[in-house]
Amino acid sequence: MMIKGYVWITTDWLPSVFDSSETIDSGTADLLQGVVALRHHTADSDLKTRFSSRWGKIKNKETSRYNSYALYAYDSVWLIARALDSFFNGGGTITFSDDPRLRGTNGSALHLSSLRIFNEGPMLLQILTSMNFTGLSGEIQFDSEKNLIHPAFDILNIGGTGSRRLGYWSNHSGLSTVPPETLYMKPQNISNTDRRLYSVIWPGETTTQPRGWVFPNNGKPLQIAVPYRVTYPEVVTKDKGPLGARGFCIDVFEAAIELLPYPVPHQYILYGDGRRNPSFGDIVFDVAQNKFDAAVGDITITTNRTRNVDFTQPFMESGLVVVAPVKEIKSSPWSFLMPFTWQMWAVTGVFFLFVGSVVWILEHRMNTEFRGPPRQQLVTVFWFSFSTMFFAHKENTVSTLGRLVLILWLFVVLIINSSYTASLTSILTVQQLSSRIQGIDTLITSSDPIGIQDGSFAYNYLVHELNIAESRIRVLKTQDEYVNSLLQGPAGGGVAAIVDELPYVELFLMNSKCKFSIVGREFTKSGWGFAFQRDSPLAVDLSTAILQLSENGDLQRIRDKWLSREGCSSQVSPTDQNRLSLKSFWGLFLICGIACFIALVIFFGRVCLQYSRYSADGEQPDIEEPESARSSRRRTLRTPSFKDLIDFVDKKEAEIKEMLRRKSGESKRHPNQSADGQSS
Repeated sequence: MMIKGYVWITTDWLPSVFDSSETIDSGTADLLQGVVALRHHTADSDLKTRFSSRWGKIKNKETSRYNSYALYAYDSVWLIARALDSFFNGGGTITFSDDPRLRGTNGSALHLSSLRIFNEGPMLLQILTSMNFTGLSGEIQFDSEKNLIHPAFDILNIGGTGSRRLGYWSNHSGLSTVPPETLYMKPQNISNTDRRLYSVIWPGETTTQPRGWVFPNNGKPLQIAVPYRVTYPEVVTKDKGPLGARGFCIDVFEAAIELLPYPVPHQYILYGDGRRNPSFGDIVFDVAQNKFDAAVGDITITTNRTRNVDFTQPFMESGLVVVAPVKEIKSSPWSFLMPFTWQMWAVTGVFFLFVGSVVWILEHRMNTEFRGPPRQQLVTVFWFSFSTMFFAHKENTVSTLGRLVLILWLFVVLIINSSYTASLTSILTVQQLSSRIQGIDTLITSSDPIGIQDGSFAYNYLVHELNIAESRIRVLKTQDEYVNSLLQGPAGGGVAAIVDELPYVELFLMNSKCKFSIVGREFTKSGWGFAFQRDSPLAVDLSTAILQLSENGDLQRIRDKWLSREGCSSQVSPTDQNRLSLKSFWGLFLICGIACFIALVIFFGRVCLQYSRYSADGEQPDIEEPESARSSRRRTLRTPSFKDLIDFVDKKEAEIKEMLRRKSGESKRHPNQSADGQSS
């Protein structure tokens, strides 16, 4: 029990023996290597130096060395002497009395009846506890409970043929490498960061701090079941080394064990015959039946299994996925239409015509380039609309509203062109794969056979949870069977797809040189954990250790060592995933549409205002004009036709302004002429 992993802490008896002995036997010293001991602390002082000098001059003494008890004994004699001096100076006397409770017994050599009681004992005790002086051992003063006010100890580490001081302890400063008497005048130390000692050399000549105790299991190592896998030996398998097993799971468990504050002796026992993967459900059941203390491996945490054993925190995320054969999608002569959905193409085309029409309406009255015969104007609308796609329109816009609408539309066209280019590039350069199996839903609705890994919990999940017929399930034992079954397909006696956990599938895809691919999404969420018997404290402690491995990056490094290689595309990427739909651009179309609507409202509002002025400022009736003609003229002006409105809108803006100006001048002259006529 003096080897590596053990700790011995002794009280002051051991340093007292060392300090009092002239020499220490080498055999005894070898047995004490690494022991930590406590010794009463006595401060260095002139009193202590003079005492040592006087002690060395004494002749015929039993030993030339003394320990801390000798200093306390010396101070105790002086304490009694000082107390008695104070007692007598205070008028105290010494008297004794008999105690009837002290009686001799027949045949006893104690003679208790001859003992007497010191009557002034309580007074002397009070004087003793109130004394305050400095002796060889340091300051001597007692508190209300008759304890020294500043007790302190030296902390020693036995090594070689002597000891070395690691530091000090006192009730004032706690652990410290500074002598406690230098800290009594400072505030009390309550910070744990300052409480430290020098490094310790523990038994076994190691500086590594021992864990303190061994995990109790009746003195026997833990019997841990390890699945003897045939497929995916990277995860866990048999090994000829001292552990007997190796792989990703073993490295994770060993790393977690090293982080525990106590050692856990354990022994790996292979579970399985090595010809096929064992049943993980049977491993968990045997742990629950106390045949094994724990199970370490790629054991998936499921609801049924948690009812029988305790699992640690998952150290590996896992879930069921579908892997199926895929084929490459060849380029199509219509690939240039693939970046957008048909809805996106339709809405974009409608908006080209809509914006072109809006700009024509806003520019028609002001811009000569947007005027002419109806056929020419229709061609102009179509040309202007679609030429904006390439920013190649030649017609200039002169109206403020037209320019505003065009600026917003050109911004929308810029975004659409950039998105189209990026999507088309992705479609033409990225390899596209397709499979008739799109995921677990496709498998459920079909009647094709499904492959699973031997020993996997996927069998129970597919049959009992998804209600897939057992006759459709094919158990595959090796990766070669995986490949052959997928290549043969249902028509050739193989399977349409394989359902397995994601870590296995990733390894399979890498080992098969990416001939297959994952289709659909991961449809379950679970993880791998270590299984222990119910209420085992190791399950909780190892969960904490696994979290620590994850936080410091060691878990990822172990995974990279065993499982990470050159990856493949684990997901079928159909062309539809790169196509852009209307929902990605409806915001731009909405902004452009609102701008066009507002521009049209302003334009037609302005036109209606001009037309109302034009109608109200119609030609004034001539005085000499017959009454019937004037009545007919008023009816015509009061009931303008739609054709008149269209003709008015079709006029140039300059003509409208000139017409309104002329009408306004004539209306001012008519009242004056009418007044002159009446005057004459």
